[in-house]
Amino acid sequence: MSDETHHERELGGQLLAAVSRSFYLTLKALPKELREPISLAYLLARTADTIADTASVDVVVRLDSLAQYRLLVKNGGEGDKLAKMLREQFCPKQSDDAERRLMEKFADGIAWLQTMKPRPLAAIQSVLEHIIDGQMLDIRRFPSDGKLRRLANETELDDYTWLVAGCVGEFWTQLCASELPGSLDPKVTTEQMQAWGARMGKGLQLINILRDIGEDTRNGRCYLPCELEQLQAEWRHWLRTCVEHLECGLSYVKHLAHGKLRYATALPLLLGIQTLSKMRGETWEEVMKGVKISRLDVASILAQAMIACRNPEALERLYRKLEA
Repeated sequence: MSDETHHERELGGQLLAAVSRSFYLTLKALPKELREPISLAYLLARTADTIADTASVDVVVRLDSLAQYRLLVKNGGEGDKLAKMLREQFCPKQSDDAERRLMEKFADGIAWLQTMKPRPLAAIQSVLEHIIDGQMLDIRRFPSDGKLRRLANETELDDYTWLVAGCVGEFWTQLCASELPGSLDPKVTTEQMQAWGARMGKGLQLINILRDIGEDTRNGRCYLPCELEQLQAEWRHWLRTCVEHLECGLSYVKHLAHGKLRYATALPLLLGIQTLSKMRGETWEEVMKGVKISRLDVASILAQAMIACRNPEALERLYRKLEA
């Protein structure tokens, strides 16, 4: 007999797999106590991301829709007005069928949110508010007018990576502590785990930024705070910062006391360090084209992680192997 709820069956199957891609591997590997709230949070965050990224919809409409969404998540309600807006103005503009279906299922996602128990609900509300704030900030910073813009300084980049990903590490830790007691190493404080989790999230977001540097700059976005002639040196600088963030991620995963949770949490970290290692070995010309690891690499990491995640020492050996 399935332990999935009605909403998880309706939204957490093919639709979740289609929009989450490789992260779906993590979601399905999670212990059941965490799988439902984290899957829901991911779907709701991807909905906000799709709203923000639908560039063919006027920027004022996108910002207004995100502001309505933020209030709806915070205060509750049916969301019929916003659901109608998404169906009429956003669904027809989606070239990706999964993202169109995500827009169509908006009201179902809100209904699912309202079934959450108080502690998971509060955690999901908090993380979504931060993520939506980050997306609205991004739209305002990078209007689609053909001009290249960049972040002003390192603080802006650090704040942005926390808003859209670092806060997820803190959210993840909150849920582990409340929904899966005993899943965190008792020798380490929850506050320390949250700090490591935030660094891991920022590191994974930095990988996205560094990996997409060519495409982003061609589209008028430079998340690195530098002039174009300094871009390569700045990219190398942030690559080193990314390594430091992921080291904190390794500490985080090693101090998860629940084997299944350790495996699920380690997957994005291991895929991230492999991607970073590949970027580090490429020429600048290849970096500007975009660097990705192959499906064969992903399959290999999944297989190795199944064994390595049984204990922290084996996990670190695999991490070092991928890093090298």
